[in-house]
Amino acid sequence: MRSFDRDRPDHRRLALAVEAARIIQEEGLLDFRSAKAKAAARLGLGRRAPLPDNVEIEAALAERNRIFHGETLPELLSTLRHAALELMSDLSSYQPRLVGDVLSGNATVHTSVDLHLFSDTTEAVSASLESLGVHYRSIARRHRLRHDEVEQFPGYRFSTHGCDFSITVFPVRLRGHAPLSPVDGRPMRRAGLRELAALLDLPTEPGSSTSA
Repeated sequence: MRSFDRDRPDHRRLALAVEAARIIQEEGLLDFRSAKAKAAARLGLGRRAPLPDNVEIEAALAERNRIFHGETLPELLSTLRHAALELMSDLSSYQPRLVGDVLSGNATVHTSVDLHLFSDTTEAVSASLESLGVHYRSIARRHRLRHDEVEQFPGYRFSTHGCDFSITVFPVRLRGHAPLSPVDGRPMRRAGLRELAALLDLPTEPGSSTSA
């Protein structure tokens, strides 16, 4: 357990952010709220601890990745992004977008590839996955479209191309409306095939989907 001055809230807040980032990186806990609670319990701070916001935890996670995984992270990101590119190409008719830690570069060995697809018929997406030989599990994903509006959308989890994937299916009308990021509350950054190919220094083909 790290030692710290309990009378300095800023120091406690930083300690919590660092511990929450460690839990996310090493234990694969993806929910920031749960990581904060677990960090507070481990540091003996209790319910009144000055909790860091998600941006602070994201920054602490990026710093841990730089310090402890600086040599291996590029290879991990390359593997995850190439897998994303392959599946996005297979599902190009649904205008797929890469989001989350694989896009931002803040991935860990526990990170799944997170994609947004667009279709007014969820069954069409599941049929496409089946045609690719993908064995999926149906899930429901909650996304905040506006600060006061949370909606639930269908999705799928599965493994393919050597990686874990998590897909959310949005109606076509929301293709240009990115949900808000749970980290900073701003519209999520999303990358289509063209932007992802550029990240991988690959040539792009005419007609490839662009970011939105």
